Amino acid sequence: MKHIIFILLFFYSSTNVAQELNCKIVINTDQLQGSVQTQIFTQLKQSATEFLNNTKWTKDVFTQQEKIDCQIQIIIKQMVAEDTYAGSIQVVGSRPVYKSSYNTQIFNCEDNDFTFLYQQFTTLDFNLNSYTNNLTSVLAFYAYVILASDYDTFSPLGGTELWQKAQLVVASAQNSSDKGWHSSEGFRNRFWLVDNTLQPLFQGIRDCMYQYNKNGLDIMWEKPDEGRAVILKSLDLLKPVAQNRPASFNMQLFFNAKSNEIINIFKNGQPDEKTKVTETLSIVDPANTTNYLKINGG
Repeated sequence: MKHIIFILLFFYSSTNVAQELNCKIVINTDQLQGSVQTQIFTQLKQSATEFLNNTKWTKDVFTQQEKIDCQIQIIIKQMVAEDTYAGSIQVVGSRPVYKSSYNTQIFNCEDNDFTFLYQQFTTLDFNLNSYTNNLTSVLAFYAYVILASDYDTFSPLGGTELWQKAQLVVASAQNSSDKGWHSSEGFRNRFWLVDNTLQPLFQGIRDCMYQYNKNGLDIMWEKPDEGRAVILKSLDLLKPVAQNRPASFNMQLFFNAKSNEIINIFKNGQPDEKTKVTETLSIVDPANTTNYLKINGG
């Protein structure tokens, strides 16, 4: 009888415990010219989906309902050599808002430095401490970034260990010739995304993400006024970052995910809240000042 109970418990746990990601892969070949067999892109989609959704990225236990929703669109623009493709990758991660059917974006990034080798039926292997190929390293990097961003919204600096793993992926790629991994390539790539995130100077963004999501959005289902007030106050945490690193890549990524949501939240705010939030946004995200006039009906 004990053996039967053990087997039943094992079956129950194994069917109710899932990996962390629920990632949808989209392969876009609209810009690709020339004759290329479409079957290989079908296989790429399947391989990438299985790699991201079947890999165990953390030590934590997730149920099926707790899996993190994300979408990765790989836009293939050209075939630069046999089995080698160049294009971009758009990565969006989201999480549910407590007691609602609404999902809020926590990460939104378009990465234009993406060239990869892929042969049909290739198994996507990954080792955190070594660089195998650009495809698996880029996918793994963004898997850790999505998870780290999610963890940061549930506890203060909760994603630090996962940000550090993303940084290990960057470190492993330093000897590669593939773009997007090196500090010398500009300030808007994978290297600077994670390097900035782990610097104290940029901590205000992570602190804001926690306050905004956990203490703001997550209480709005029952206390909309209080939730909106917390979100308004959380945006003040971005001011030191904006003052020290104006128009930084990380701040851009924050507003890629949150700007439209902020507008929709404060359209329903009090007049003084609308005035305050537009003043704050003009400081921390001046490039989108005109867009924020929508808060006041502009």
